[in-house]
Amino acid sequence: MLEIGLFHNGATDLPLKRSQTGMVLPSGTLADMHASNQRVVRSQVRQGVLAEQLGFEYFWMTEHHFQPEGAEFSPNPMSVQMAVAAQTSRIRLGQFANIITWWHPIRFAEQAALLDVVSNGRLECGIGRGYQPRENETLGRNYGSTIQDQERNRAAFEEAYELILKAWTEPSFSHHGENFSIPPTYTKWHHAQTMELFSQPGYGRALEDVLKVGKPDLYSGGNPVVASTTVLKEISVFPQPVQRPYPPLWMPLTSERSIRYAAAQGMNGGFIAEPIWRLKINFEQYYDEAEKRGWPDRLNRGRFKYGWDADKHRGLLVARMTHIMKDPNNRAELERVALGAELGWSYYGGFGFAPLLANPDEKFAADMRVPFELLRDRGVALVGTAEQVAEQILRIKQEVGFEDFFFVAWLELGGFAAEEIEEQMYLFAEEVLPILRRECGGSPWEQAALAGTGA
Repeated sequence: MLEIGLFHNGATDLPLKRSQTGMVLPSGTLADMHASNQRVVRSQVRQGVLAEQLGFEYFWMTEHHFQPEGAEFSPNPMSVQMAVAAQTSRIRLGQFANIITWWHPIRFAEQAALLDVVSNGRLECGIGRGYQPRENETLGRNYGSTIQDQERNRAAFEEAYELILKAWTEPSFSHHGENFSIPPTYTKWHHAQTMELFSQPGYGRALEDVLKVGKPDLYSGGNPVVASTTVLKEISVFPQPVQRPYPPLWMPLTSERSIRYAAAQGMNGGFIAEPIWRLKINFEQYYDEAEKRGWPDRLNRGRFKYGWDADKHRGLLVARMTHIMKDPNNRAELERVALGAELGWSYYGGFGFAPLLANPDEKFAADMRVPFELLRDRGVALVGTAEQVAEQILRIKQEVGFEDFFFVAWLELGGFAAEEIEEQMYLFAEEVLPILRRECGGSPWEQAALAGTGA
């Protein structure tokens, strides 16, 4: 079986240029970048809706902030996908990923659950730790996160993750950890309605679970809620997700530590930048850890297929920059694709990702400039005719060893207008997808349609 997603990273639509040093930059001014991002967010909504119409099963976005460089614009993917959810009925809405160390975990749990409710259970909830200090130190500091201390960042992530699951699965709860105390131990709540509600038999929690009722506090004012020593012991978070016990969880994966952590937690995972030889190692690590841990799964369904299991909705995906050339000899178009791919890698490369592209016998410097030719050579950028692109995608399936296959097309590149990106979506759906379906089998949508007709 085959599942197909579309990934939108939020790259600028401004024309691109090479500087004298070879760095790829957006053209225009900072004011032009502000206007570009306004256009991009509207395009994200429109393309999310179009993705369903064209037969994509998933619409993936990311979370990034504060980027005049133009590589990634997506400050609140769930807000954008709320607009998509209101105009669609089938496409699943994923984030690769929400950086939960930048949110108060209760606020995050509420917003993610809202998207799941509004979409009627279509949330694919991606979570991550974040790696860019400009974002992490600005947004995560108040929540105990700093990327400049990896262990502190991981601890903040794991506490936020624990809190989110409590909010989604427990009708009423408390949490007192290193970064969060919920509710605070000093929160007064001598509220007559609350006390009467939890005194009702059969409500689900007893009064003494939720409140520590105390005597009047002579030092408080006239507000009855605080004019007492009664304190709040638990809270309930509303709404909880439609999907039970909670939506599928995802992590973007790179290091062995993260790969094994996701497998042990029963999370799905995905890869964007690794050559096939490295993908094979990563997949082996994930499945080795899953087997050691007894196949963790939020629904306790046991062993799942290698690569991806469409029926159980478990496993790993691969995403790739993808561009379909109607005329493979169009050098001007190919140069624009190169600029678009290198815009991203001019940005990502600054964080030391270049060594991911190295073959086993190579050593790449962390700050190495990544040319487009290398991205194509390592199978990270898939460019060619529809037939050539399909062949490159199928090579990933075959060499990694997917049973079912989950591929995500990253069709949006910097320097391309929304209309050009949407043309790529049509080309992929009309010319590449039929080849993939023929080689990999049908989709869950198709199976559901056949079941509905009794065929």
